[in-house]
Amino acid sequence: MFDLTGKVAIVTGGNGGIGKGIALGLAKQGCDIAIFARNKEKSELARNDIQKLGVKAEIIICDVADRRSVNDAVKKTSKIFGKLDILVNNAGTNIRTEEPQELTTEQWDQVIQTNLSSMHYMSSEVFPYFKSQQSGKVINIGSMTSIFGSPYASAYSASKGGVVQYTKSCALGWAKYNIQVNAILPGYIVTEMTKGFLEQYPEKEKIITDRTAAGRWGFPKDFEGTAVFLSSAASDFVTGTFIPVDGGYSVALN
Repeated sequence: MFDLTGKVAIVTGGNGGIGKGIALGLAKQGCDIAIFARNKEKSELARNDIQKLGVKAEIIICDVADRRSVNDAVKKTSKIFGKLDILVNNAGTNIRTEEPQELTTEQWDQVIQTNLSSMHYMSSEVFPYFKSQQSGKVINIGSMTSIFGSPYASAYSASKGGVVQYTKSCALGWAKYNIQVNAILPGYIVTEMTKGFLEQYPEKEKIITDRTAAGRWGFPKDFEGTAVFLSSAASDFVTGTFIPVDGGYSVALN
């Protein structure tokens, strides 16, 4: 039921952090991986780790915030692998300020374009392949801030809130094609992005850990099981939902 042998997954931002964790989890179940990213050297390291699991992995250089780049990359991936089965919209960025109004127009646009518009570009370009085969899985990576806001991450919160609504919209629109669309909402995870957060707000580490029911921060490996479930036949009757993977942070009262 969870076997992904013979499946092909596109993972945007699959060369590090949560994206790489998901890519490795899918690969462990036999899935071939297309790493969509801009940094070739970083992607080569990720590809090597994925290939050690005995699956095919290819680097597809792509700027997911550029519709033309996305179109070209998806066509290239289909040509290389011969099929497309799973799309993981993981690529994202964040720009932090003390208060929302401090974000410049350029900073706001960059976050929204990378986190939300790219999701529409990727999903729209992959959709014809899924429709033609009458099957497909889309996993959108949101955030805890899809549920609640953040004063120092206003554009990020707005984009991630949009991820949930876009997920629901695609799930409703594409169910008739046997395409399931769901979202994962990460909590505080040890990645390069949160390293910058802790450097900017060092006092937050203990506050976050104390609120998290699991008593720790998460790691990219913690997403393997959820991603495999949402990519496999086990979730064929699951669509339009979002699953927090946050150790209980979003349901804590303190």
